[in-house]
Amino acid sequence: MRDDNSLEQKLEAMLTVAIEPISAEELADVAETDAATVQAALRTLRDQYLEERRGFQVVELASGWVLQSSPEVAEWVSKFANRDVSHRLSSAALETLAIIAYRQPISRAQITALRGVNVDGVARLLEQRGYIEEKGRAAGPGQPILYGTTELFLDRLGLATLDELPPIENFMEPVDTAIALAAELAGSLETSDAQ
Repeated sequence: MRDDNSLEQKLEAMLTVAIEPISAEELADVAETDAATVQAALRTLRDQYLEERRGFQVVELASGWVLQSSPEVAEWVSKFANRDVSHRLSSAALETLAIIAYRQPISRAQITALRGVNVDGVARLLEQRGYIEEKGRAAGPGQPILYGTTELFLDRLGLATLDELPPIENFMEPVDTAIALAAELAGSLETSDAQ
């Protein structure tokens, strides 16, 4: 049987039907070539799609390669995807996930201390959904389980590594602002107590 299909065409077809990211090695095995050739072909496809400003792109994530929608059309994809969605994470789950992502490995007790509320149920939900996993145990009394994020978490955010997370400073007020606000609040409390 003669095979006239190009490697790029084969890879594009496989990525189109893949449910999860696929490693270059897995793709190479199916395409009957080596991983380096597959990596080069995937990079060619990635560059081609970016140049043509397609609605989708080839992206390398933590656990492999995936075909996903372009960030340029994220607003439209979001409108489409959020119709009748019932599996979104709650604010509590998102806050807990953010703490774990930035502070991992971290125990439930440490997360609870940072959030100010018990996170046992939320942590179980995140673990069931595959966003966090046990990364070891802390030294000391009770040796609590330490949690960290998974490859699925990175894949869902479209990241290859945790280093690609935006700096936490982008989401927080500068320390000077927080100190000034605390002083202002303390001053207004003293004024109201004096009256």
